[in-house]
Amino acid sequence: MKIADIIQSADWKAEKHVPVIDAPEAVKAGEKVTVEVCVGKEIPHPNTTEHNIRWIKLYFKPDNGKFPYEVACFEFNVHGESTEGPNKGPVYTEPFGKAVLKLSTSGTFLATAYCNIHGLWESNKVIKVEE
Repeated sequence: MKIADIIQSADWKAEKHVPVIDAPEAVKAGEKVTVEVCVGKEIPHPNTTEHNIRWIKLYFKPDNGKFPYEVACFEFNVHGESTEGPNKGPVYTEPFGKAVLKLSTSGTFLATAYCNIHGLWESNKVIKVEE
C-alpha cells in the first residue's frame, strides 16, 4: 500500500476536509507572496476533542523540478481538551495557517491535511511566476 492509495481529494466547496490554498494566480519573480491554507473554508470542519484537524502541510513543486519543497507545517494541538473532560477546555485551535515566501519559478502548491477521524486529504493550486 502507498500513501497515494489512501489520500483523498474533492472539491473544497462540497467537502469540509479538503485543504484550501489561497494564493494569487501569478506573481513577479522574487516578490513576496502570502499563501494561506485552511480546512473548512465553505463548510466548517468540527473542532472538538473527538473530531479535529491535526495538521496542514504546504509544499511547492517547481515546474522544472522533480521533487516538492516543504514550505510550512501547521500543527493544531488543542481542541478543547481539559482535566474536566472533553470539550471543556479554554482553548481551541483553528485549522488555518499563513506563509510568506518568494518564488523564482512557476509551479504548483500542494497541501495535505489530516483529520483524526477521516484521514488524509489533499489539494493543489498552480501559480505562475512572471519575470
